[in-house]
Amino acid sequence: MRILSAFIPRPQILSLRRFQTNSISTIHASMDPTEQSLRQSLSEKSSSVESQGNAVRALKASRAAKPEIDAAIDLLNRLKLEKSAVEKQLQSTITSSGNGSLNREAFRQAVVNTLERRLFYIPSFKIYRGVAGLFDYGPPGCAVKSNVLSFWRQHFILEENMLEVDCPCVTPEVVLKASGHVDKFTDLMVKDEKTGTCYRADHLLKDYCTEKLEKDLTISAEKAAEYKDVLAVMEDYSPEELGAKIKEYGITAPDTKNPLSDPYPFNLMFQTSIGPSGLIPGYMRPETAQGIFVNFKDLYYYNGRKLPFAAAQIGQAFRNEISPRQGLLRVREFTLAEIEHFVDPENKSHPKFSDVSKLEFLMFPREEQMSGQSAKKLCLGEAVAKGTVNNETLGYFIGRVYLFLTRLGIDKERLRFRQHLANEMAHYAADCWDAEIESSYGWIECVGIADRSAYDLRAHSEKSGVALVAEEKYAEPKEVEKLVINPVKKELGLAFKGAQKNVVESLEAMNEKEAMEMKATLESKGEVEFYVCTLGKNVSIKKNMVSISKEKKKEHQRVFTPSVIEPSFGIGRIIYCLYEHCFSTRPSKAGDEQLNVFRFPPLVAPIKCTVFPLVQNQQFEEATKVISKELTSVGISHKIDITGTSIGKRYARTDELGVPFAITVDSDTSVTIRERDSKDQVRVSLKEAASVVSSVAEGKMTWQDVWASFPHHSSAAADDQE
Repeated sequence: MRILSAFIPRPQILSLRRFQTNSISTIHASMDPTEQSLRQSLSEKSSSVESQGNAVRALKASRAAKPEIDAAIDLLNRLKLEKSAVEKQLQSTITSSGNGSLNREAFRQAVVNTLERRLFYIPSFKIYRGVAGLFDYGPPGCAVKSNVLSFWRQHFILEENMLEVDCPCVTPEVVLKASGHVDKFTDLMVKDEKTGTCYRADHLLKDYCTEKLEKDLTISAEKAAEYKDVLAVMEDYSPEELGAKIKEYGITAPDTKNPLSDPYPFNLMFQTSIGPSGLIPGYMRPETAQGIFVNFKDLYYYNGRKLPFAAAQIGQAFRNEISPRQGLLRVREFTLAEIEHFVDPENKSHPKFSDVSKLEFLMFPREEQMSGQSAKKLCLGEAVAKGTVNNETLGYFIGRVYLFLTRLGIDKERLRFRQHLANEMAHYAADCWDAEIESSYGWIECVGIADRSAYDLRAHSEKSGVALVAEEKYAEPKEVEKLVINPVKKELGLAFKGAQKNVVESLEAMNEKEAMEMKATLESKGEVEFYVCTLGKNVSIKKNMVSISKEKKKEHQRVFTPSVIEPSFGIGRIIYCLYEHCFSTRPSKAGDEQLNVFRFPPLVAPIKCTVFPLVQNQQFEEATKVISKELTSVGISHKIDITGTSIGKRYARTDELGVPFAITVDSDTSVTIRERDSKDQVRVSLKEAASVVSSVAEGKMTWQDVWASFPHHSSAAADDQE
């Protein structure tokens, strides 16, 4: 229930960071007309088969004539065949429309098997049977992750001149109390009433509805539409509504079929204590952003007290998931890369917006979602101009995220930017978009890009007593009209006793519109109902309890709390989707087996190049060492393979690791360079080999440039075993 990642009741103030809380987008269009028609037809055919079966039984019971019984049986068989044909059509429709899971599951299993076998990642603590939601990255997985993070630093921190920080994972409770995590960072959980095993309530409901839609062909069109509606709106369910649905559908504990408890909130943070006394409560941070917010004042001064500026952080975050699943998509410890871009709330233009304004890509505005339409390609500049995207700075980061993901190797046709619906956004947020990537699990939220207004800095200012503000100095003093709210604490104390502080804080936090409406009501009626959020109820404010006025003052500077534009990246989710988008198979030369290939761009490939001596002899091995030394000197990761297997098998082995280039040493003066995807080969001199691979790997040349510049080499003999 609506983050990440991708994907429950979340506190409104945290609904923009959900990389571990909402894996798959559950926005569903209305039922496909073909599916609806087929379900209706299947229902009618089933009724006809049942009626005809009853008729056959009745004829047999009444000992009707054999020809009459035979004719009835023939009709029954024809009806069964018609029913079977409709069932096959319906199953095909469900599968092709994306609801079917068989093809996706087979593909996913092929990817995961390859990833684990080649040690991209494996379950943590495997010899002790592992712990759900914890994974270890092996050598190629570490290399891919390092390359992704290195490119993230270059693309965002270096190119945008951001300030990078590195804050502790252990966070004092007071910080997370101010941010709202302590009180509201929860998922709804149910327990097996007999064994005590815990499950995420919305997962059980979602799994039930999805399985019914995909595997139960007997449900009516009306029931199918109901299940789809539940999937679409379940994120808005209260604990009571979620519990009612679980009971209505008779959902039980998956493992034991025992009854379940009513849903109740479970805080997702790992709690700890700081110091040996145990008197300072703390938590493992659920996100990296709070470390940036609490350091705003120092960062602002470091930046010369100038806005806008951005701070960024890459680090581990922790969430105690109730029932982690879906591999790297839902884990208990994960890597986040977050940016907090601080900007004047009165000027959210961006000087570099024109660099991305002409980009066109799949966008899914809330209006299209609400009307059951699909994502469509939009021009980013037009989306901002029309107000679909709230402002230029938010639009600029959406464009930069698109460029980042597609340059990593994410398929642009399986990448969309989905705008949050009104009920998904916190009340203070101006606009929020998720970069969602399609995988075998569906649409996965991998990056959240949100205009969070000034909420975070204000929350920490109020809790800490330290003003987290920025200043704009005027060239000439300005006469401004200021709102002045003066709560009369004596009268409020008499009326509200211990709740006086809550009421005072709420009165002082009113914006101008609210304050002037209260003033008008008090002057006309002498009393007004006022909602105090920290008390969770309305209180009665009388005229003698507060004075509200506007005063003219001369000011030399403007002091304000900056707004925050926050792109937040779930690195593990991006990497997993990258694995799926880059995975493919191709037949071996003999055609007797399918070979796995990861088509990673050189930018993120775990190893950029392999070096093979064609045969084992000293001359070729010496040449191999020379090339290896030169590759190392230009910073190209590589691997030498001197095993006795055929070159074709060595190519296939490195293709499965996603290595884009292979150098085969078959002479002491020249070598061949093979490109993974095309399997094309060129011949270059021994001295040029390292520089050619380096130039292509670093994007200074394309393989097409290399192909046009060097003699081609026939790959027939070398690939004989592929």
